[in-house]
Amino acid sequence: MSEQKRVAIPLSDAEKKNPISKYYSTELAPLNQDLMKCILAGPMDPKNAIYPEDVKELLKPGYVEGETGYCVMDNGAGYVAVNNKFPGVTLEMMKWWFAWHPLESLRYKIWDPYCHPYAAIADVDRAKIKDPNVALEDKISDVVHFVVEDVGAGMQDVVIHFLTPEEIGFTKEELAEAKAYAIGGYALVENREGEKGKSPVIMLHYYRETPDGIESRTRFWMGYRIVKGQPMCILPPGMKIPADFALGLALHNVEEYSNLASLLPKLYAEYGDQPF
Repeated sequence: MSEQKRVAIPLSDAEKKNPISKYYSTELAPLNQDLMKCILAGPMDPKNAIYPEDVKELLKPGYVEGETGYCVMDNGAGYVAVNNKFPGVTLEMMKWWFAWHPLESLRYKIWDPYCHPYAAIADVDRAKIKDPNVALEDKISDVVHFVVEDVGAGMQDVVIHFLTPEEIGFTKEELAEAKAYAIGGYALVENREGEKGKSPVIMLHYYRETPDGIESRTRFWMGYRIVKGQPMCILPPGMKIPADFALGLALHNVEEYSNLASLLPKLYAEYGDQPF
């Protein structure tokens, strides 16, 4: 992840006048070096990958083998696992972030000013998020994000369908007992340049309380989508996601979440009690 040739996404004149712009900085928070070392050591053993139908494994206390890493799974799918730490952050703060940030591209830019140029949602979803009578958790699920993002392979158009925790594979009771919450869904990704075609991905952020905050046990399954409510690898026989694609996504996840970990406590303290 070279910093030499990277150019930050500029702010528009209107964005510069927005009070939130004070959180825009081209100097990202330091990357979690333990995670970087683990990822850059090379692919993990595919036998330690969790399949999307087995997400309840994350409910167990402790950690799994392969808590952070990437690989190509036996069925050809790309797999990413990253355990990011968020000291001073609560589950409520993270729920708030996922409801708050898609309302303006500027909010998405401050998350990663090098890789997040654009975010949008439909008017119906905007009205839902802004409705004070809608519970915070309901402002996250059943919402579609339209973003432009560079996850290590150039800018891509990404359409993310956020699902309820139950649709991802967890009951509310299970998550409450584990002092955790799950945010995720499925996405379609298409390159802005080069080879065209939409690639499916299932995404899961399993947030769990820790003694000093929360941790995000993130998982991506590249080549998977939800079909009739069930996760399914839809790669043609013999096709494999290139390992470098999974590597790029893993590195980007460390970057964006290292930066968010430094931003979120300050953002929530200023905006968390304000109307959306």
